[in-house]
Amino acid sequence: MKTQGEIEAAICEGVSRFQQEYMGRGPKDIHTHLIGDLLVVRLKGVLTVAEQQLVETLTAGKGRDLLKQVRVQLIETARPVLEAMVEKTASIPVVSLHHDISTVTGEEVIIFTLAKSPVFRETRKGS
Repeated sequence: MKTQGEIEAAICEGVSRFQQEYMGRGPKDIHTHLIGDLLVVRLKGVLTVAEQQLVETLTAGKGRDLLKQVRVQLIETARPVLEAMVEKTASIPVVSLHHDISTVTGEEVIIFTLAKSPVFRETRKGS
């Protein structure tokens, strides 16, 4: 049985690998937080130079909207891969996935709702 930290670290690794394979580059920083039956993955520094240019050069939110549409489509297309990775790691089925990205900060969040809270091994104090 894994600890909470081991589950969170494995999710970070899996999402980071996904970002590299599907998006072409990984995040500069990534953290996962297991909160009851929610897995919250926060990625920083995910925008490519081309995406940043797109957002900055197109008029009145058009670049932002276009980038968000593309990212949503990529996540939805790869949803089975992400859900399988989470289910294997947490040993709990995924009920839903929510996603958003900020074109201002380059931060992305992916939230997985699980069927129930995972059971994990408690860590010993001082370890």
